[in-house]
Amino acid sequence: MSVSPLLLSTHDVRGGAARAALRLHDGLRRLGTEASMVVQEKGSTRASIYSPRTTASRGWAKLRPHIEKLPLRLYPDRVDVPYHTQWVPDRLDATVRSFDPDIVHLHWICEGFLQVETLADFNRPIVWTLHDMWAMTGGCHYSGDCNRYRDRCGSCPKLGSSMEADLSRLTWIRKKRAWEDVDLTIVTPSRWLAQCAHSSTLLGHFPIEVIPYGIDLDVYKPVSRTEARRILNLPPEPSLILFGAMNPTQNQRKGFDLLLEALNDLEMRESPLEPELVVFGNSSTSQELTSAFRAHYLGQFSDDEALALLYSAADVFVAPSRRDNLPLSVQESLACGTPVVAFDIGGMPDMISHRSNGYLADPYDSEDLATGIAWCLREDRREELSEAARTTACDKFSLERNAEAYVDLYRRIANRK
Repeated sequence: MSVSPLLLSTHDVRGGAARAALRLHDGLRRLGTEASMVVQEKGSTRASIYSPRTTASRGWAKLRPHIEKLPLRLYPDRVDVPYHTQWVPDRLDATVRSFDPDIVHLHWICEGFLQVETLADFNRPIVWTLHDMWAMTGGCHYSGDCNRYRDRCGSCPKLGSSMEADLSRLTWIRKKRAWEDVDLTIVTPSRWLAQCAHSSTLLGHFPIEVIPYGIDLDVYKPVSRTEARRILNLPPEPSLILFGAMNPTQNQRKGFDLLLEALNDLEMRESPLEPELVVFGNSSTSQELTSAFRAHYLGQFSDDEALALLYSAADVFVAPSRRDNLPLSVQESLACGTPVVAFDIGGMPDMISHRSNGYLADPYDSEDLATGIAWCLREDRREELSEAARTTACDKFSLERNAEAYVDLYRRIANRK
C-alpha cells in the first residue's frame, strides 16, 4: 500500500530538528515513498522541498518569527530561552489541500510557521514528530524543573510570571481546545520524551510511539584520525575533546559551563593527559577558559562530510547538556567511531551504553564528567570504544531503519480508515 506524506517543518537545514526532518524526507524518497516537504525557510536544493516563492511571501516569511515574539514583550522578566505561542495566522491548510497528501507529518513548526489552531483544519491524519517539549507546554521548549505542563501551565517561571492566567496558560488552553478532536499520532525520538508526553494532559490521550532519528551511515563513518586532523588543520599529537551544537557556548541548556568545570577538574588531576578542546558552532566564546587547556574554535559546520571529519578527528565527544531529547551530534559521533561522554539525562541513555561506547556521568556532576572524559581518553581503550560506538549507530540509527519505521506507521494509520 502506497502512502503519500507531506512533511511540514519551519526549516529544512538550520538546527538539529530541521536536519532530522530533512534526513527523514531523503530516507523516505530512497524507499520510493512520494514524500514532499513544505518549509518557511529553505536551505537545501531539493526540488521536492517547497518554500515561499514570491517576493511578497518570502518577505512575510522573514517577518513571521519577529511578529510571533510580540506577546513576549508583556513579560520583561522572562528568561532568555526560546518561547513560542504560535498565534500568527497562516495559510497552510490551503497548501496542504493543494498537495492532497494521505498523511500530514509535522516536525518543528515554531517561529510563526504554523498556528496552533491550523491542525484542526487539515482534515487528514497527522503524525507529529516531537523534537522537544513544546507541543505539551504553554510555550517553552524544555520545561526544566517545572512540571506545570502536566496540568495546564500558568505562573510560568520561563516568563517570570506569578499569574495563573498568564500567556503560558492561555497558550495551553488554545492547544487543548484546538487539538481535542484531531486525528493525531505522536512520535518521539527518545524514550524520555515519550514519558513526558504520556504525563502531559495535552498529549497523553493520543497514541505515542518512539522512533529514533536516522543518519546516513555512508557519510557518517570513521575516517583516519590523522587525515581528518590534517584536513581540518588540527594538531596531530594531543588528545582532542570535541564539543559543539548551535550556539553551544551561549545556550545554558547545552552545559558549556559544566564542561569548563570538568576541564578544570581534569587539569588538577595527576595524569599524563594534556588534551585540547575543539568547539564547533562558535568562532569564539564569551566565557573564559580558566584552565591550561588550549582551545580551538572552528565556527559553523554546514555540511555532513565536514562534520564527519570533525568527529573522526576527535578522541572523545562531550555532550554536557542539562536537558536534551536525542541530539544528532551524539548519533553522528558514535557513527564516526568516536565515544561520547554525557550526563545520564533525557535521551542520552538511548544512545550511550555506560563504559561500552562512552560514559554516562551522574547528572550535572562535573567531577564525574571529568572522570568519564579521562576514562574514554585511555589509549588502551580507543579501539574497543570506537568499534562499540560504530556498532551502536549501525544497529540502531541507520537512515533506512528510521524511514522504514515511519512508512510502517503511515500504513497502519491509513489502514485505520
